[in-house]
Amino acid sequence: MLAEQVTERILPVAAAPTGSLAPEEAAAALAPRLAVQAPVSDEEGGFPVAEFEWLREAGLLTVPLSKALGGADLHLPVHTLTLLRTLKHIGRGNLAVGRVYEGHVNALQLMQRYSQPKQVGRWAEDAHAGHLFGVWNTQADDGVRLEPLAGGLFRLSGSKTFGSGAGHVTRPLITGALPDGGWQMFILPTDKMPPTLDASFWQPLGMRATASFRVDLTGLEISEEDLVGQPGDYYRQPDFSGGAIRFAAVQLGAAEAVFNETRRFLQELNRTNDPYQQMRLGELAGLIEGGNLWLRGAADHASRPAATLDAGATVAYANLVRTAIEDICLRTLQLAERCVGARGLLRPEPFERLHRDLTHYLRQPAPDAAIADAGRFALAQTEPAHRLWQ
Repeated sequence: MLAEQVTERILPVAAAPTGSLAPEEAAAALAPRLAVQAPVSDEEGGFPVAEFEWLREAGLLTVPLSKALGGADLHLPVHTLTLLRTLKHIGRGNLAVGRVYEGHVNALQLMQRYSQPKQVGRWAEDAHAGHLFGVWNTQADDGVRLEPLAGGLFRLSGSKTFGSGAGHVTRPLITGALPDGGWQMFILPTDKMPPTLDASFWQPLGMRATASFRVDLTGLEISEEDLVGQPGDYYRQPDFSGGAIRFAAVQLGAAEAVFNETRRFLQELNRTNDPYQQMRLGELAGLIEGGNLWLRGAADHASRPAATLDAGATVAYANLVRTAIEDICLRTLQLAERCVGARGLLRPEPFERLHRDLTHYLRQPAPDAAIADAGRFALAQTEPAHRLWQ
């Protein structure tokens, strides 16, 4: 079978120890192994358990932490390009793993930015112990609420949807409404207080292995020690919208996987001398390189000294990045379909899964509003185009 042939070709490379590698190198080394394993967990209710153990062994679950906490400082703006490339490589290996890993990264960044030092130390220890973090923000009809009780306790009620990694993420960062309307973050130790999961919610086109279930928190109780930051911190800009560059990096990784598999397919069929295939591969190569240049631009913009102060420009640029990479991914899928034809879309070829996963993951919230925001910013400026984003 094809999967067995691929395994034999790439596993010796991925078997090299990654614990001492830099984050980007560790992710790149792990990506081929993730790709081979991807069909195994690709089922509704499935989850890439073994894959996250590999990430833990490679040290990738702790690299978003500060060096003082045993990480690699990937939470700092100066290391944004390394972070984005690390996310891209994980997405290249398995988009479902990339999506859950991006949530883990996001949660650790938010925790470090807004929590008290004692809390940060405790949750950093959890990350080193192998606990998987995530972010659950999407409200169900009965959205999550926090009811204050005596002694600094809070009783939870209501549900979240799209709780990626449900049943496996043991330290989800969750948002909920306080009685006064404030929007409060907290981290729930689900190994000690398991919520009620509804797996029937998750019957998706793609990304089946993310286990993005409906999660009911009703009846659980947390303390002040579980709260992250102050009400409203979750939506602070530019961090909230500017974080779109992270999921865009994961998406681009999947587009690279499509490119790699398309080229392999044509090479194995001896179709490399076909002028039309050459033209399509040239277009694909240009698209992928354009996406990588957007990631570099995103990192440059996010790490500039005024990034936090000039939130409007930072958010607008991040919205350009997510829009451009979405378009790159869609065009990559279309060209790849033409390259491989109906035969290439048959299992066990990986295109069917890659197509489903990437198509689904590209459906991020408010795509039209994102590009409109960038347009509003541009219209309000007087700088010429060559200085607009400086």
